[in-house]
Amino acid sequence: MSDERDSADAAGDGGLAGNEDTTGGQTVVVTRPARPTGKRSRRAGATALVEPEEAESTAEELGVEKDKPAKAKKTKKKAKSGPSRNPILFVWNYLKQVVAELRKVIWPNRKQMVSYTTVVLLFLAFMVALIGGVDLGLAKLVLWVFG
Repeated sequence: MSDERDSADAAGDGGLAGNEDTTGGQTVVVTRPARPTGKRSRRAGATALVEPEEAESTAEELGVEKDKPAKAKKTKKKAKSGPSRNPILFVWNYLKQVVAELRKVIWPNRKQMVSYTTVVLLFLAFMVALIGGVDLGLAKLVLWVFG
């Protein structure tokens, strides 16, 4: 915490810290909002998406039991343990995951993009000149030794 925040709390409460309750003598914990992560969310519900398999494993780790029927009927069919074999469904799910990941990306603005592109092109020109110069020098050396 900063000194300014501590002194402001102390001055505003007459010498008491800003997180104490004087009526019951108990300390009240004051939570402040978390610092921003830099990510911009476009949807309100896109922050906490959990896959069903992850939710089950998390519930098991915490010791929470799922609601189970009293008697489960035994069937001869085996439950699917892997992903679907349908290639169209596989591609569709893959594209949905790609779009979800692209929504998490913080895209550069125009000024940053021009700056990054300029740096890459200058580095590329430098490397082409360096490798071309080394190649030309080695070619002249080989001609001088064997020519």
